Amino acid sequence: MALLLTYLGKGGVGRTTVAIAAARHYAQQGKRVLFASSDASPAVKIALGAAIGSEPTAIAPNLEAVQFLTTVLLEQAWEELKQLEARYIRTPFFKNVYGQELGILPGMDTALALNALRVYSRQYEVVVYDSPSSPELLRMMGTPEVVSWYVRRFRQVFADSDLAKNVMPLVQPILPMVLDVAWAADNFAMPTNQLNELLEQGKATLSDPQRTIAYLVTTADQTAIATAQYLWGSAQQVGLTVGGVFARGTVGNAFDPLPLYLLPEVASSEAIPATIAPLVPEVSQALQVPSPIRIDAAAKKVYLFLPTFDKKQVKLTQYGPEITIEAGDQRRNIFLPPELSGLPVTGAKFQEGYLIISF
Repeated sequence: MALLLTYLGKGGVGRTTVAIAAARHYAQQGKRVLFASSDASPAVKIALGAAIGSEPTAIAPNLEAVQFLTTVLLEQAWEELKQLEARYIRTPFFKNVYGQELGILPGMDTALALNALRVYSRQYEVVVYDSPSSPELLRMMGTPEVVSWYVRRFRQVFADSDLAKNVMPLVQPILPMVLDVAWAADNFAMPTNQLNELLEQGKATLSDPQRTIAYLVTTADQTAIATAQYLWGSAQQVGLTVGGVFARGTVGNAFDPLPLYLLPEVASSEAIPATIAPLVPEVSQALQVPSPIRIDAAAKKVYLFLPTFDKKQVKLTQYGPEITIEAGDQRRNIFLPPELSGLPVTGAKFQEGYLIISF
């Protein structure tokens, strides 16, 4: 699996420039690198100084680049879906619908980009992903966790409902005539086990700082600093490790305790990547930053690192074996371990950037 790097910050602060510099840095180290961008405009091609398209294109030794085009990704994903359908359904009904005729619905672009990153991560040692929108990037990174919750929650809700109890005994005799596989005792096991396995792999990848790291990029402008701080806190809500800050200008201690990498002023845009490349940190440095979540079952405490948020901006609710944390525009459901499952929350407090929840 590849190391996935991405960059967060306000538009215009230089996220793409830093991302390109990082890609070139790792390529010069001899690693096989892919620079991927969801920006369909010509801006990325100009920044790279090379023409790229929907298929990986070599732009330097060990370095390839690709531009995610949602229409192309949709066609590829649709063919995969049709193959999956053919495995389970005796008479597939998607076979006469073609990806080339499908329109793009809201949210498809981020889901398809995440799937493309999953596929490409098997082919490269480092994947540097550049998104034109940091909030959308964070929602994309949180997709495996959110979808996993929906599958888990609604699967149980349906299984416990009167509809399932009354209808499924009537449906089960018919299913072998429709499906091409044996129907398990758990009515949702067959269609969801493969999905759950994929989601768990995605969650493990995105929450592992040795496999996925985000960096903040900012200038000395107060709006840029405030935006980067907000994105820092929001990244913790999706379980994404923020390994440091690239800053052009003085930012003081606004991002303590993150490592700070000061970007130099350069005379020309052509010299920027070469100047920034030596500043690209080693992965080991990102392992020293606070973890987004830590559960101490023995002490009956959950520690959530939520920098830049205060208690007035955070809402905590509990439903059965899970707790829900709402901070800013992000909501996170935490599935508690058996030792804490079912125990009521007895208190919550902020301390040194952590929300500490006691049971």
